[in-house]
Amino acid sequence: MSIQSPHALRFAPRILYLSQSPELVSRALAGQRVALPEALPLRDDVSTDEITPIAILTHFDEQLGRYPYTGFKAGGQAPIGVDALRTSGIQVVVAGKRYGKGSSREHSPAAEKLAGVRLVIAESFERIYRQNADNIGLITSTDFGLIARIEAGEEITWRELLTGRDALDAAVLAGGGLLRFGQAHLGQVSEPLPPRQPQAGGRTLFEKIVARHALATGVTPANPGRGDGAFVRADWRFIHEYYTGMAAHMLHATFGRPLVLKDPGSVIVFEDHTSYVQESPAHVRGGLVPNVHRMVQAQREFAQAYALRTHRTLTEQEARDDDGGNVAGISHAMMAEHYALPGQLVVGTDSHTPHSGALGCVAFGVGTTDMANAFATGAVRLTLPETLRIVLDGALPPGVTAKDVVLHLLAQPGIRGGAGVGKVFEFTGPAIAGLGTDERATFTNMTAELGGFTGIVAPDEETVRFLRERRGVDFVVEDWMCSDPDATYADTIRIDCASVPAMVASPGDPGNGLPLSALAHQVRIDIAYGGSCTAGKREDFDHYHKVLRWAADRNLRVAPGVELFLQFGTTAVRDHCIAAGYLDAFERVGARILQPSCGACGNCGPGGSSRADQVTVSAINRNFPGRGGPGNVWLASPPTVAASAIAGELVSFDELQQRFPT
Repeated sequence: MSIQSPHALRFAPRILYLSQSPELVSRALAGQRVALPEALPLRDDVSTDEITPIAILTHFDEQLGRYPYTGFKAGGQAPIGVDALRTSGIQVVVAGKRYGKGSSREHSPAAEKLAGVRLVIAESFERIYRQNADNIGLITSTDFGLIARIEAGEEITWRELLTGRDALDAAVLAGGGLLRFGQAHLGQVSEPLPPRQPQAGGRTLFEKIVARHALATGVTPANPGRGDGAFVRADWRFIHEYYTGMAAHMLHATFGRPLVLKDPGSVIVFEDHTSYVQESPAHVRGGLVPNVHRMVQAQREFAQAYALRTHRTLTEQEARDDDGGNVAGISHAMMAEHYALPGQLVVGTDSHTPHSGALGCVAFGVGTTDMANAFATGAVRLTLPETLRIVLDGALPPGVTAKDVVLHLLAQPGIRGGAGVGKVFEFTGPAIAGLGTDERATFTNMTAELGGFTGIVAPDEETVRFLRERRGVDFVVEDWMCSDPDATYADTIRIDCASVPAMVASPGDPGNGLPLSALAHQVRIDIAYGGSCTAGKREDFDHYHKVLRWAADRNLRVAPGVELFLQFGTTAVRDHCIAAGYLDAFERVGARILQPSCGACGNCGPGGSSRADQVTVSAINRNFPGRGGPGNVWLASPPTVAASAIAGELVSFDELQQRFPT
């Protein structure tokens, strides 16, 4: 379908309602008409992991159209098979709240569109998903009043379809998607676009940084305010192997070969997801390992062709041979350890890009088309969001970590209801002031799970210490690098951290948080995994070690029938653990040590389940259906993961110590 289209559109009247009833979903796909009242309640929180499971992300062409919703769960079933949507003739899909949450993968709206979907209607959308849909010309709407008219065969005007969207969103859609829009309005920029000068007074730190990076264009307001679409320049743009092939395909198809990339010195390419893919049950069973290798090779060829800075994670053999000269790891941790600085603006093709916001910069995730456009023009698109102020009072109790506080925050009714969707989370208060940068990064990283645009912590003495000790950078925090006292916030949420207990999130969603002590029965586990960008940092490994050293000193080992995997986030974390003598305790309790990679967090390596009856406790950031394999995944903090591995069931470190008194 061309978005450069008539004044009004007519859609096929049969609609796929993503209902909580698998039987109703199957009826719609089989050709029956299903009405909205009988489809209720609709599924909320349909994630991109469900729309396009990670095992199919090696496709970045028309093949994607075979797979949309193959990970979708309703009533414990997966009612949508391969090719089911594409052969159904359905053009409109309807769902509940927070549609498209999770990963920034543009494969999801691309798969929907390639399967014939023209319009997705939901109560609310996650920001990255909706922007990705705009960028490729897939229409989205929150107007349920359109449903009866579509079913009646009425035409819907463009004005109605674009109700509530900002002018830039509407222009991108009407212009046929972002790359066409960029060609027409931004061009392949050869000279820097002039940045708009910052204004004074009453602004958040986020707004100040964006103002310093704003680009003056002919298609955006001269002084964009909240809710306006704008373009900004980025100090750093990064991409990883699941997106580079698709971005290169788009760029070459649009601009030809060779490309002229804007400021290639600020582009970083990471190979951080797939070094253990040969041990991923999903990829091995699906015969996808060769596809992954081709995808990785496509990235390497693109990076080599344009002389882009690259970091590649190490195989086990390479790690054994490493003399310490390799600098590698998960992109988000690497950005904080080597590149991002306070006051900068960072974009990456991953929803956890806000990780670097712990340093006091603006860092946010974008889709593949957004990054392709940014490569070509230097311009990054955003809609200026509101800011939520999260005041973390008190001090964390012993044994409680930032991860516990995030799980507690995720479980708040307002957050579960979508109060944070698309907003900036500004973390402040006494508890934040008392935390190290690694722990702060847990908050900003998991802004993705909170539904936010990004997370940020104002730089302070701790930031200066981190930059000096970890990176050898002598940084001076400038006076402007904080929010003004009279800055305007959408709301303020206060959390008494002193009252937050050890938390877990039950399988299915990171928002299913509850105190570990509130479990109605003991939950046995088969797998314990500590790692990922969220929980593979130096301070996370300090937590793992504290528990496992305690266990090793008592001759305790990982419980029979349980596997414990510990995966470094970066080579710097690995080197820290070696220098501190941590590996002795890890080995004595029977943990398997893995080299830096995303691994199990993306269902791309050891630590994921291979059977539906397996139970995993994991320190990763999300546990959507299928994310960690076919089994059930409980989220927990690093100390809880380590303690549970020793106990063989979900327990806190405090409870483990009570079971084995000195």
